[in-house]
Amino acid sequence: MAMNAESLNTSGVSRRAFLSAMAAGAGVSLVPGAQTGKADEPASDNRKAQIAITLDLEMSRHYPRRGMMEWDFQKGNLDDATKQYAVEAARIVQERGGVIHFFCVGRVLEQADVGWLKEIAAAGHPIGNHTYDHVYVLAKTREEIQFRFQRAPWLIEGREIDDVIRENIRTTTLALQERAGVAESGFRTPGGFADGLAGREDVQQMLLDLGYPWVSSKYPRHDAGEPMQEPSAAVYADIVRAQAEAQPFVYPTGLVEVPMNPISDVNAFRTNFWKLPYFLKAVRQAAEWAIERRAVFDFLAHPSCLVVEDPRFETIKLLCDLTEQSNGRAEIVGLDRIAERITPQ
Repeated sequence: MAMNAESLNTSGVSRRAFLSAMAAGAGVSLVPGAQTGKADEPASDNRKAQIAITLDLEMSRHYPRRGMMEWDFQKGNLDDATKQYAVEAARIVQERGGVIHFFCVGRVLEQADVGWLKEIAAAGHPIGNHTYDHVYVLAKTREEIQFRFQRAPWLIEGREIDDVIRENIRTTTLALQERAGVAESGFRTPGGFADGLAGREDVQQMLLDLGYPWVSSKYPRHDAGEPMQEPSAAVYADIVRAQAEAQPFVYPTGLVEVPMNPISDVNAFRTNFWKLPYFLKAVRQAAEWAIERRAVFDFLAHPSCLVVEDPRFETIKLLCDLTEQSNGRAEIVGLDRIAERITPQ
């Protein structure tokens, strides 16, 4: 879907600035105040902050206990605890007037029972494509594509890398439709990239050709402190700083990017061994930044991680609380709604 400067509602970004950014091959943020980071930056309308709660349906290495690495080869083999957590999280958010945007690894649909996924979809929660095998969409060698194909290289023998990735995405679309009756909502790359898909116009165009007007692929760099130590004030400040770099924008190809906002659960808990209070503090400060600026906060997490680290759903409930306490300045939405706000009608 092609976009041009005349058709975009740039919400205060001048046409000249937009064209300059496009000429430089960079995306341009379309969220008021995001580029300056000022709390008092005036918006051009009365838009609300948009809070997205997004959960990736996949297994995570080191969960439910450290040292479990087999999930790297079986990302879609969800255990019962992970599925139950996803269903309960969906119920909690729905009762608070919002939705969770799930992203499903296609191999989940090979499991004997997918009734739980159908239940989530029937309740109105959007479910997006997360590739079939959790593949690395920026791969330049076959070995990089996915651990499964390192173990079983014959599965992709003689095939071009981009064809493997394209088919992995397309097969997930079919699996969601045929096994669960789900019309997918958007695409999220396995793994987040500091620069998103910048410089990879080939991947951008592939997603557009597959029918995706938006992608969620960017996760900006930020400090997370020393592992197993309480984050300092400077670490929290740097996470808040990174929120301005995690605002939606448009690539020169016309593909909309809806980034993931720091800090993710696997970054905090798995990589840095944070305690839950540290995580709650970081999420609160980041979400409050977005609410103050009527910006976007796309919370990224995984039920396979949260079921261990946050079994009482405290983080999800916190985001619901902050939205309710915003006096109408914020809403909980899926990523489709966020993308629509910057997509020409």
